[in-house]
Amino acid sequence: MNKVRTMEEVPLSGIHYKMFVYASGSTFIDGYIIGIIAVALSVLQTQFVLTVTVMGLIGMATLAGMFVGGMIGGYLTDLIGRKKMFLFDMLVMAIVSVLQFFINDPIQLVILRFILGIAIGADYPIAGALMAEFSPKKNRGALLGGLNGFWYVGYASSYLVGYLLLSVGDTSWRWMLLSSVFPVLLMLIARLNMPESPRWLATKGREKEANEIVRKIFGDGVVMSKEPESTEKTTFLSLFQNGYGKWVFFVAVFWSLSVIPTFGIGTYIPEILAQFGFADGTKEYLGSAIINIVYLAGLLPALYLIEKYGRRPTLILPFLVSGIALIVLGATSGLDTPFSLILILFIIYGTFNTAMGAHQWVYPNELFPTHIRGTAMGFITGVTRFASAIGTFFFPVILENYGLSITLYFCGALLFIGFLISVLMAPETKNMSLAESSSINNKGSVRTENLVIKKTSKIE
Repeated sequence: MNKVRTMEEVPLSGIHYKMFVYASGSTFIDGYIIGIIAVALSVLQTQFVLTVTVMGLIGMATLAGMFVGGMIGGYLTDLIGRKKMFLFDMLVMAIVSVLQFFINDPIQLVILRFILGIAIGADYPIAGALMAEFSPKKNRGALLGGLNGFWYVGYASSYLVGYLLLSVGDTSWRWMLLSSVFPVLLMLIARLNMPESPRWLATKGREKEANEIVRKIFGDGVVMSKEPESTEKTTFLSLFQNGYGKWVFFVAVFWSLSVIPTFGIGTYIPEILAQFGFADGTKEYLGSAIINIVYLAGLLPALYLIEKYGRRPTLILPFLVSGIALIVLGATSGLDTPFSLILILFIIYGTFNTAMGAHQWVYPNELFPTHIRGTAMGFITGVTRFASAIGTFFFPVILENYGLSITLYFCGALLFIGFLISVLMAPETKNMSLAESSSINNKGSVRTENLVIKKTSKIE
């Protein structure tokens, strides 16, 4: 008799790569939309009178929108499904991307960037939940962590596109902002053919549909799961019950502490490089693109190490190293430091920051059960983007009033706090099923559940 396997036990195949493409589109577009504004702002401020406050509002608008989008979108995707929300988000992003081209006032841009942020924030929890619910447990960490890498691909791509569009002249900022419509439309078309999550269908009592999807994709020898999916009602209160509040706190805090420096430095990196003395009109933008491309060097080994050594050590060490890199950068500010050395220090910071960022997708999607997975990811995304928005707003204020050294020291201190939080709280979920990892606060119940399965299941 052939052995029957679960979705989490099958080897990597084409469907997993397809789901990765569908999900990674979310992070690519997020990185692109957030990155392109940095280059567009440098041109936009020559066309409009932009105060530091207005620049801060434009920089933080998308992040503030993500706070709203994450809170609403995660809850909605747990209620009405992954696929419907995935398609709706892309449609909104496409429309707003086009409208940016026609703005004639900075406040109009703030409003449109805020709406873009809502759509992006809603897209995040869908992407993570969908990828987690289709992934084999032996590869889930790498697949989820890999999604974060495409944020940097999108971010670097935006700088390259912005760099190339600078030659258009005074209206180049309009074309830069419009350019996000192209990856959005490609992803909208691609997602039309994606399946719904069988695990989500099961939480809604639609087991027949769930089993049909599993059978169609994997064949007769594969079942959805050994453990039945909970059909509990999705509520925000569930995030703070049964020990999940601890994980909400942990993930929200370590994620916020890692992305506040990322968005603050990332949004204003051309200005930062200019303050280091590298401002000739183009070098700071080309340098920004190079930095973000090489950031990806930290991702590939992280995706291997996260499965070999686990989640915990691959979060703790990057927090420490990236924090040290920023403190050293702060110490070199004001000195006659070669451009190559500044790039190397930023690359060290960025590669370890990218490795650390992989956990922003792994932990929230592993530590919460299916019926609140999207809600948890959305809520935590909202909290982290709110923190990022505040940081992005105050970053130019701190930079202008206290100088580059103090700003980089402050960012380094945030990463060191993240290091301490991770040492104290980071759990290990390597090689666990989703049922096990989402029950890690109550290991006894997991062991009992597995014993019942062994006694009653005819799967093996």
